[in-house]
Amino acid sequence: MRQKLKQLGCYLIIIILLPYVVTVFLNGPEAESSVSADSNRIKAEHNGKESEISIEEYCIGKLAKEIPVSYKSEALKAQAVLVRTVVYQKIRENGSSAVFGDEFWTVEEMQKQWGMPGYGKNYRKLKEAWEDTDGQVLMYGENLANVPFCRLTNGNTRDGKEVLGSEDYPYLKIRECPLDIEAKEQIQTTVVDDMDAEITATDTAGYVTGVRVGQEQMSGEEFRTAQGLASSCFTLQKYDGKLRIVTRGVGHGLGMSQYTANEMAKEGKSYEEILAYFFEGTEMKEVADIVLE
Repeated sequence: MRQKLKQLGCYLIIIILLPYVVTVFLNGPEAESSVSADSNRIKAEHNGKESEISIEEYCIGKLAKEIPVSYKSEALKAQAVLVRTVVYQKIRENGSSAVFGDEFWTVEEMQKQWGMPGYGKNYRKLKEAWEDTDGQVLMYGENLANVPFCRLTNGNTRDGKEVLGSEDYPYLKIRECPLDIEAKEQIQTTVVDDMDAEITATDTAGYVTGVRVGQEQMSGEEFRTAQGLASSCFTLQKYDGKLRIVTRGVGHGLGMSQYTANEMAKEGKSYEEILAYFFEGTEMKEVADIVLE
């Protein structure tokens, strides 16, 4: 009887250790002990309090805040790569002194936003998008790419050279987003008190780059922020003693349109194809292959 128990114990040990032995045999001893770079911890400041959390926790919180969780998984994956790229750009620039700001939702904020039943489902969806793109970032040459995004364009994304005044981002080109025009939020109207204002300059994509308000000159983005507008693509019209501002799109219009990314995902496009469309000339790489100074 004792001998049979020993044999049974040996069989159990073999069964438990077999997956590890196979993994080491196929991938080498380092495979089992490797840890995702996204498990590293960073300093994050939220509501005036600084804490230390994992990159994954922070970035899933950014995904929750920055893109509708109802979007298709491939669109969420594309956004996950952009989020990770921005985070590692900051780490590369600031090292261990980097402190990340309020642009993310905590678990408590997600629960409040979605309710407890929806929280579990939505969090899993975002976590899957994050894990399915584990460690992936966009590079242009030896540098992490500049990867802006907006919710919705006016039908075209903007040219990076025009917007940023630099030739360092040739991958930020005008891209057609015709389905954005059909979105419910495409056209919005805001009525404000009358003021002496006129548009003085627009870019190739139709976004406002200059506005005169009285004697003051400001950019389209500055005017958009001051008036709380949905987009920096807008027109001004005097109406019944007021100033009517009609906007097109949502956001600054540069980089990836999340709406078009989701429509592309519905058509069966992968997140790699989505990112290649909006950031032509960039290359997907693993964070592990990048030397973070």
